[in-house]
Amino acid sequence: MAIITLTTDLGYKDFYQAALKGSILKLLPDVNLIDITHSISAFNIPQAAFVLKNAYPYFPAATVHLIGIDSVFNENTRYLALKYKGHYFVGSDNGIFSLLLEEDPEEVVELNIMQDLKFLHFPLTDIFAKASAHLAKGGKLSEIGIPVTELEEKVHLQPVIERDVIRGSVIYVDSFQNVITNITKDLFSNIQRNREFTLYFRKNESISQLSWHYNEVPEGEKLCLFGISNHLEIAINKGNASGLLGLHLGDIVRVEFYPPIAV
Repeated sequence: MAIITLTTDLGYKDFYQAALKGSILKLLPDVNLIDITHSISAFNIPQAAFVLKNAYPYFPAATVHLIGIDSVFNENTRYLALKYKGHYFVGSDNGIFSLLLEEDPEEVVELNIMQDLKFLHFPLTDIFAKASAHLAKGGKLSEIGIPVTELEEKVHLQPVIERDVIRGSVIYVDSFQNVITNITKDLFSNIQRNREFTLYFRKNESISQLSWHYNEVPEGEKLCLFGISNHLEIAINKGNASGLLGLHLGDIVRVEFYPPIAV
């Protein structure tokens, strides 16, 4: 069965999400529509990229991923469809693909589907729906667009690395209020080199031990671990880490390793 996933900032209050789904179902009644999320903050491209990047690998090859973030018509905006690691992605060329993909895509086209003017302000229900349905039916990228080689670039906020210190920042807070940083497991391991560490955040908060799972500490206690995203998380077992610890998007965290490595 054809699969189309949806990642948008449309929310759940209005009719916009239903209009998008209905438009796709008119074109492809038997499609399996999967909501990844519609709760992305408005126009928040990095947040959408982080969520989709961690979700799409769990889907079968040939799944089509429709990205409805910052897609309103603009004279300078291109709408793209591409193939990457056996998956298809449809979205605006607003920098999200540079955050989402770790390698060059296998094929990229700028969509040349004729725009229905009555949907000019809401291309998700028109161009995006048509492109996604076409690909989900097994259609070729070359049939709906012209090849392009360059994508709009958007730069990740990268941790600052010193010999014995990593300075990172909060990039995401999930529905459980777990705080996710931009420090990856690979980066942490490369700098740690089997040494002890202390993770510092806020004014007087620190953690000096990695946990394997959330229940490794008593309820209400703070912990840090590498979650399913392979990014360093700060959490409270069955608690609200973001609210109780005062950690929010963009806040700085610092990991110090010891003993220092000799020069």
